[in-house]
Amino acid sequence: MTDTAPPQASVVSRLKTWARGIKRDVVTVYFAARDPQAPMLVRILAGLVAAYALSPIDLIPDFIPVLGYLDDLLIVPLGLLLVMRLMPEEVMMNARAKADTLLAKPRSWLAAVCFVAIWLVLGFYLVLLLW
Repeated sequence: MTDTAPPQASVVSRLKTWARGIKRDVVTVYFAARDPQAPMLVRILAGLVAAYALSPIDLIPDFIPVLGYLDDLLIVPLGLLLVMRLMPEEVMMNARAKADTLLAKPRSWLAAVCFVAIWLVLGFYLVLLLW
């Protein structure tokens, strides 16, 4: 018998690609929710889906085994799919273009490290001040 299971690297790369697609779709839905050409009810739904996807607050907390991550794996993709089906195609095309532009901008890890260092130093001095 031959084993036809895909190699581990292939599965990981597919998951990374899927996660990037979800990230792009969340940003796309965020921009679509702000487009005045979109119908109001779909804009509200898009805003709720984007807010839920970007929010650190979940309906089911992540520390609950299986169910905590299951809501993220089901609610966000299904909400994105619903919004993308209800939203007019022209609005989605404009939102995708904005999302692609935003996500294509380079990110500076040096700048991020500097900001984190500043916050750590400020936090350290705040603790010293309160101590």
